[in-house]
Amino acid sequence: MTHFAGKAAKVLLLTGTMTLLLTAHTMAADLAVGAGCTTGSSLRMRAEATTSSEIVTTLNKSVAVAILDDSTEGWYKIAYAGKTGYVSSDYLTVDQDNVFETYGCVNGDGVNVRGSASTDGAVLATVDAGTIVTVNGLVDGWYDVTCQYGTEGYIRSDFLDLTESAAASSSGSAIVDTAKAHLGTRYVYGGASPSGFDCSGFTMYVYSQHGYSLPHTATGQWQSGIGAKVWSISALQPGDLVFFNDPSRNAGKACSHAGIYIGGGQFIHSSSSRSNGVIISDLTSGYYNTYFVGGIHV
Repeated sequence: MTHFAGKAAKVLLLTGTMTLLLTAHTMAADLAVGAGCTTGSSLRMRAEATTSSEIVTTLNKSVAVAILDDSTEGWYKIAYAGKTGYVSSDYLTVDQDNVFETYGCVNGDGVNVRGSASTDGAVLATVDAGTIVTVNGLVDGWYDVTCQYGTEGYIRSDFLDLTESAAASSSGSAIVDTAKAHLGTRYVYGGASPSGFDCSGFTMYVYSQHGYSLPHTATGQWQSGIGAKVWSISALQPGDLVFFNDPSRNAGKACSHAGIYIGGGQFIHSSSSRSNGVIISDLTSGYYNTYFVGGIHV
C-alpha cells in the first residue's frame, strides 16, 4: 500500500468536485466509484449504515477498500476481500486521484483483462478465480492491474476483490483442502504435527502450510491481530479461523477452542471429546453455535 500509506495519518475532506465525481460515476451497485484507505484500527464494517447494525467484519488500519456508494451522509458503502458493508466516513480517507497500489483477488473464472477500461477493449489475457494481481488504480469502475507475468490492463471492479497483501494467493479453498487432508488424525494434547494435533496446534499447522505464523493457543490466535475479525456465522468464508469460548473450559482465557470454517455452516477441528481427533462439526446449532465467539479472515 505504497500510495495510501502517507495518507493514513489524517482524514481528508472530500471537495465538492470529488463528491460530484463519485456520484456521477455510480454505474452499478457492485462497481467501484472510488477507492479509500482505512484510518482506524479494528474498523467495523456494518451490514447497514448505522452503529446498531450487525458487524460484518473488522478492518485493519491502512487497508485499501473499494467505495461502492457515497450517498448516505456520514457513511460509505465499501467492498473488501469479498465482503460488502458500511463504514463511518470518519475513519476512511478517500483517494483523490484514484491512483494507488494494493492487491486484488479475481472472484470468478474466465475473467478478461482488457486493453482499456471498457468491455470494448481488446482482451489481453483471461484469468480465473483466486488469481492475484497488483492493482494500480481505478478508472471508470475498472481496476488498472498488472498480472503475474507482466500483462498490464483493466479488470472490471466487480470481478476483483481488493486484498491487503499478496498472501491472499493462499485461497480459502486451498486452506480447507489442507485441513481436510488430515481428517481422522488423532488428538494429542500439545500436538502440532500430522502425528497428532490439539485444537490450536491443528489450526497453527494448517495455516503454516500457507505461509502464516500463528501462536499455539486458541486465545493467542484470536488476539494475534492477524486478519480481520468476523462476528457472525453468516459472514464466514471457507478457510476462516473460527473460535469458541466455553466458560467451563476456558480457564479464564478469551477462547477455549479453535477450528477452520469449511463452508455450508461447518468447520473442521481437532476435538478432544468422544471422536478424539480431526473431525467436521456443525456451527449452526448445538454446542458450537452456543459458544461461537467469532472468526478471523486472513
